Amino acid sequence: MRLIDREEVARRLTYDMAIPIVREAMSAPSAGTTRQQLRSIIPLAQGRMFGIMPGALGETAPFGAKLISVFPDNFAKGVQSHQGVIVLFDPQTGAPVCVVHAGEVTAIRTAAASAVATHALARPEASRLALLGYGEQAMTHARAIAKVRKLSAISVWGRDAVRSQAFARKLETEVGVPVVTHAEVEPAVSDADIICTLTPAAEPILKGAWVAPGAHLNLVGSSYAGPVEVDNDLVVASRFIADSREGVLRQGAEFLRAKEAGLIGDDHIVAEIGEVLSGKIEGRRSAEEITAYKSLGHVVQDLATAWALHVDHEASPQG
Repeated sequence: MRLIDREEVARRLTYDMAIPIVREAMSAPSAGTTRQQLRSIIPLAQGRMFGIMPGALGETAPFGAKLISVFPDNFAKGVQSHQGVIVLFDPQTGAPVCVVHAGEVTAIRTAAASAVATHALARPEASRLALLGYGEQAMTHARAIAKVRKLSAISVWGRDAVRSQAFARKLETEVGVPVVTHAEVEPAVSDADIICTLTPAAEPILKGAWVAPGAHLNLVGSSYAGPVEVDNDLVVASRFIADSREGVLRQGAEFLRAKEAGLIGDDHIVAEIGEVLSGKIEGRRSAEEITAYKSLGHVVQDLATAWALHVDHEASPQG
């Protein structure tokens, strides 16, 4: 059985490779060509959790599962917050053929998915990016979104000023775009065209009143029912698009909180991102509209990127 470790994933899974693979994997569930179940989450102590995500790329296609732990406090130790493996099975024999480092795949494919959503939903001229958070996902999101929009400025907010500034210096050197840090969220997002929420916040850090007309949001940090990053006003004001309608109705914390408050119904989810990508449902309808993409993550995104690495290795002379 082949093992693809973190270093190999980081070296080979570029954003130029990942974004088109993830785009296809985001479209396929809405077309009904994949098979997957809602993730099963086991809560652990101190806000940690263990998740199990099974799926198949099709009835006769590769299948497998991601086993992942999420330890948000790892960042302070210089360790990835997401740790685990993706196990791939051959569709012809049913045999396990490859194990892939899940933390690195998750970091890259999550950002690639936000880049796909940004390409589909943000205004074409959008150039000012705001990152709420300064962890691994903030870095990968900046790298990925720079592939789909020409960025002119990046603003960063984080609770720890020293870490936020260190992150900004590193990011500015890498992307070649001015990066400014803010001690408060409001000034960080006030003129942003694209906003990514990438935090483990339990209560809203971003208010709808602070978001400019025409902005696009990628809501990424909360991956299960419970913690929320944005307030009800922002959910209500936005054209709300899910990666999975079923997933958001069951596990999309920000959506569920607004629904429980009686402010919206299930029909507030106007589309799955796959329906927008296929042209079935319109995404952005005007330059002034606020669009929000709620990212919970499809396991088929993990399987598709991991399988591409496996097949590419097997096909290469070194494989």
